[in-house]
Amino acid sequence: MPLAKDPGKSGSDQYCSYCFKDGKLAYEGNDLKEFQRRCFEGMTAGGMGRFKARFFTWLVRFAPRWRRKQ
Repeated sequence: MPLAKDPGKSGSDQYCSYCFKDGKLAYEGNDLKEFQRRCFEGMTAGGMGRFKARFFTWLVRFAPRWRRKQ
């Protein structure tokens, strides 16, 4: 999610409020595909369109955390 469109306050300059809560990353696992699945489900459950949610889910792989793991 573009940080400019983040509906909450994350306290991080790299992660949105959905990914970063209470000073740590919300997902502590190491499986990118699982994290992307959870993101997609959360976005669509929150009312985001499937196409837009799929695009933002694809962008997750470029976040600093996942970029280091590839």
